[in-house]
Amino acid sequence: MTALPQPAPSRLHHIHLELAREPGAPAGDERFGYDLVLPLGPDDQLDAEAALSFAERCRVRRFRPDGEDAIGRLAHVAGDRWVFDYRDGDNDDEAGFRFAAERFLIGEYVSIADDAGRMHTFRITRVEPV
Repeated sequence: MTALPQPAPSRLHHIHLELAREPGAPAGDERFGYDLVLPLGPDDQLDAEAALSFAERCRVRRFRPDGEDAIGRLAHVAGDRWVFDYRDGDNDDEAGFRFAAERFLIGEYVSIADDAGRMHTFRITRVEPV
């Protein structure tokens, strides 16, 4: 198997997100979340240049207890926004809130708007090089 080149100078990371506290889930919920494969720079932020250059390697898995996992990709769209794209069209896209400015560190929080536009906060529970 031929290894694909790593985005440089950043490396791809597996980032695991779990639903943080919110109404209806006062303790959060580890059954709701995302697994992301993203290139991070030395500042632990999304390396936008590498994400655009190696878009086929930037993957998303959404998991929920009541349905099948959704597999998609990270996409850069108008307005300098990053979204999770699961199928053709944009009716199922989920948007990361200020993803370009977030630091992806264990214990930090990120916000994601679901496909209905509702904002949810997720806690970063794992960050590991791929």
